[in-house]
Amino acid sequence: MTYAHFVHAVLLAALPCEAWAQNAAPVPSEVLRVTRYADDANEGSLRFAIETNNRTPGRYRIEIEAVGNPPYVIKPNAPLPPIKGPALIEGAAWKRTGEFIVLDGTGYIEDKGPQTCPGAVPGQFGANVRTLTYPGLALVDTGGVDVSGLDIRNFCIGILIHRSSDNFVHDSRIVANRGGAGVLITGDDGGGGSTATTTMHNKVLRNELVDNGDGAELTRGAAFNLIADNVFRSTPANAEPSQGIEILEGHDNVLTGNRFEGYSDGVQINRGDRNYLGHNVFTDNTLGLSLTGHGNIIDGNTIFRNKVGIAVRPTASGTMVRLSRNSIYDNGRDVMRCFTGGSCDPDLRRGGIVLGTPGPEHARYVGPRGIGVVVKPESLARICPDGAPDCQPPPNGGIAPPSIERVQRRGSAVVVEGRLEGAPNARVTIEVFANRQAGSSEGEIFLADISVASDASGRAPFSLKIPVTLHSAAPASFTATATSSDGGTSEFSKPVALAE
Repeated sequence: MTYAHFVHAVLLAALPCEAWAQNAAPVPSEVLRVTRYADDANEGSLRFAIETNNRTPGRYRIEIEAVGNPPYVIKPNAPLPPIKGPALIEGAAWKRTGEFIVLDGTGYIEDKGPQTCPGAVPGQFGANVRTLTYPGLALVDTGGVDVSGLDIRNFCIGILIHRSSDNFVHDSRIVANRGGAGVLITGDDGGGGSTATTTMHNKVLRNELVDNGDGAELTRGAAFNLIADNVFRSTPANAEPSQGIEILEGHDNVLTGNRFEGYSDGVQINRGDRNYLGHNVFTDNTLGLSLTGHGNIIDGNTIFRNKVGIAVRPTASGTMVRLSRNSIYDNGRDVMRCFTGGSCDPDLRRGGIVLGTPGPEHARYVGPRGIGVVVKPESLARICPDGAPDCQPPPNGGIAPPSIERVQRRGSAVVVEGRLEGAPNARVTIEVFANRQAGSSEGEIFLADISVASDASGRAPFSLKIPVTLHSAAPASFTATATSSDGGTSEFSKPVALAE
């Protein structure tokens, strides 16, 4: 991601609704009104509206009216045609009354439990297998489609965005789409490989995604997409709580302002590079974030009450993840969700930041029928010295945390002194955190950072004078992390209390 692209994506995430409209496709002038909920392809039905739109894309916007009394439910009796853009599809009631138009897949998809939704590989079923099957709405090899005001439920995929760019999904509710994802954004070439530049600049904004297979996926070449201000939630009703968002071979995407709760992994990045995750909330997950890849940035997030806050996993090609200014606290909880992601290993080391967490991919979690299996310790990824057979180098270059030697009051400030022992003649950023809980080895409140350079022996002392107003609720412990110049961050240092 170039700096210009990055800044543009982050600024878009902060724009108000009116500014977003300026970045969306032009609104077509002619209206196709859906006033009948029977799926018979006659005029006034949703199927008729989509087929009419597809003959002259860019001419129509489709408005689905509230017919009768709520709930307003359309049950297609077969898959709807893929939508050709530019097009706008809107549940017309949500702006006036907040009611969604429901698009329900139970009209033709039979509930067979975990075997309801087949994967692309014969014999695989369940959440988190590769699939393009039975979406509620499909956008394939197109662009400029705007979807809002819908409640899409009980399909295998809520909305499929397949090799398509510049689409906008917003202000909708996407529920219980159990096979693939609530929103699946993929550049899949049809054989499981990636395509480049086909799946870009899609936006998913202000939606509620509940109890889907994955909340969303950005896979196989999906790049420069923006996922902002959504709620991703898995409740006890979800039979297979998988990932809030899975990024698999997806690059340069921005996730900001989202909430992730109740998953095996709040966000899982597998072989994805240069993704930016900023100002999200992760809670009640086995792994808040589970990360591989290069150049991913985890910045300013709030991560609490998970089993592991951030798990940085080893890969054969190495992993390098920058962790900056996050609020991480009260993790280490006994959250056991391992159906298609988070580890059920009872010996898994818990905490705020854990480097070297075993990194099995889906094949080790997903059985031949797509049903989760417990990972055995002997199958876990192995960290070993360079040159050893089957070696996976330690993530983030094996960077060690700094040591805080003392924390003292000095007037209206706190002075934190310590040292770093690492690579010789290297520049490293030290971040210092405060914790309200005594003895906490996490980093609840970011205080300050400082850049230091190590000497020829790898040693670098540091001292920060931090303006802090200390009172009866003074921080109980202080910790620090180190980040190398190539972007890999350490675990937290051992906590040190304020000297009296």
